[in-house]
Amino acid sequence: MVRYLIGRIIGLIIVLLIVSILAFLLMHSVPGGPFDEEKSPLPPAAKANILAKYGLDKPLHEQYLLYMANAIRGDFGISFQSPTETVIDLIARAWPVSIQLGGLAILLAFSTGLICGIVAAVKQNTWIDYVVTFISTLGITVPSFVIAIWLLLIFSVQLGWFPTGGWPAGGEDWNTMVLPVITLALGPSALVARYTRSSMVEVIRSEYIRTARAKGLSTNLVIMRHALKNALIPLITILAPQIPNLITGTIFVEVIFRVPGLGKFFVSSIYLRDYPMIMATMLLVAFLWSITYLLSDILYTVVDPRIRLQA
Repeated sequence: MVRYLIGRIIGLIIVLLIVSILAFLLMHSVPGGPFDEEKSPLPPAAKANILAKYGLDKPLHEQYLLYMANAIRGDFGISFQSPTETVIDLIARAWPVSIQLGGLAILLAFSTGLICGIVAAVKQNTWIDYVVTFISTLGITVPSFVIAIWLLLIFSVQLGWFPTGGWPAGGEDWNTMVLPVITLALGPSALVARYTRSSMVEVIRSEYIRTARAKGLSTNLVIMRHALKNALIPLITILAPQIPNLITGTIFVEVIFRVPGLGKFFVSSIYLRDYPMIMATMLLVAFLWSITYLLSDILYTVVDPRIRLQA
């Protein structure tokens, strides 16, 4: 296990290095820059001073090496769009909102998807199974921004049950959380339900399940103690990649519902060419993806002790 973890940590460092290089090159390959005269007309001397202040007058390779040297020390620079704040300060202000939104969406997606998938597998080839399968397919195929618009039209505009956007802060209405959480949870919930059903159907047909039933165990006990545990392994594979996406902010959902999270802030950073913020966000997402896959591999051994991690 120790050798395996060391190998994965080394691999994580390599992944972050590759992501940083690709993100840096892609940012600077796009025509224009954060201080173009079209966006903010400046005298040549003033523009030269600003570029020198942020190190943008140096060759590209020197800019990258300087940024990475500072990043290793925990200094990700100052945001171009908010010169009075560091990138860490901006992330600390925006990310908790995305974590709250994504965390609630994960809980809703996992619980509803797991329950629907189990019920559909137990009631295979009945109307319940067909309804769950249809809704799951709809949730997977329909984009989140389309679902968001539908929910806004029905529940905000027509019925007036929920606000059209915003996020609770202080004494604000917590009803603003309902629609974005549901929108963000529908896609992962559909995936969880679909794969839970498929895994459960396969496990239910296994010999040891027939043996457990032949011993007189109740259906609920057989499903929860024997079938579900073995059906969780494919579910871990499917659910793990969803977590980094949800807790780092979903761009469409946060923009449509005006949620002041990291996803919405990332869009503005791209538009304004805020290089330090873009780099920090890309490295954060890459780090979370790598950690999530590592934890999912370890979780396999918890769910199924027959699986052993080898270097």
